Parts: sequence; C-alpha cells; structure tokens
Amino acid sequence: MKKEFISTSATATAEIGQRLGQAISKKTVVAFKGGLGAGKTCFTSGLAKGLGYNGDVTSPTFALINEYFGGRLPIYHFDMYRISDEDELYSIGFYDYYDQEAVIVAEWSENIEAALDGNHITVEIEGMGDNPRKITVTALDDNIIKEL
Repeated sequence: MKKEFISTSATATAEIGQRLGQAISKKTVVAFKGGLGAGKTCFTSGLAKGLGYNGDVTSPTFALINEYFGGRLPIYHFDMYRISDEDELYSIGFYDYYDQEAVIVAEWSENIEAALDGNHITVEIEGMGDNPRKITVTALDDNIIKEL
C-alpha cells in the first residue's frame, strides 16, 4: 500500500516525516530513495521528532551512520551512497544494527536493496521544479499507511 504527498517546503517535508514517526511502533527499516538535496535528512528530522527524539538530526554523509537516542526507539541513520556490496555492509556494522529493536533509516537505499527483507517502508522523494517535492511512502503494513 502507498500514499503520496506533495511538499512545498522543508517544514512540510519534516511534518510528513513526523507523521510517519508517530505511526511507527516497532523495529522498522525506512529505505529512502531520492537525489542529492531531495530532503531525505529533512524528512528524517521529522521522523525522529515523531518518534520522540528532540535533538538535532544531521546528514550521515561523512560519518556513514548517526545514532539518535531518547525517543521511543533508537534511530540509526545510515548513508549508503558509497556502499556497493554486502561485504561493505558487514564492514560498517549494518547487520549488528539491523538485529536491534530500533528504526534504521537508510539514505540511498537503492544501493542495499538485496539486504532488505521486503518488510520495510520505502520513502521516495522526487523533486518537482524548484521547490515542491512528491513524497511517496510505501509499506506492506497497511496500518502504517492508514495512520499517515
């Protein structure tokens, strides 16, 4: 099941993320697709807020992973841009995080599709001109989509 949104600002993108965060109640992988500057980290900031995390959320571009604690579930925010195979996922400890009761956010998830179990939430952000974005959230769990 999927739901589409049109976001006309960074605030609106974060609010959609917050709604998703409020709908998540258990271990979940959120797999992002979207180009550079699409709003993935902005969406993640809202997602974290929806999970009860009140701190700053930053892009994991140079760190590969940022960890956020203090909400209902820990959040592990990965940048998969430079990941090209499963050996690299092992080397960054991805599977150690994957087994935890947490929310894993994976930017550039198209690089790790083979590692995802199919029971994840996909968030695709497509630019539409200078500012508006089309955000499509897809999940097997219909309840997640209904709560958005």
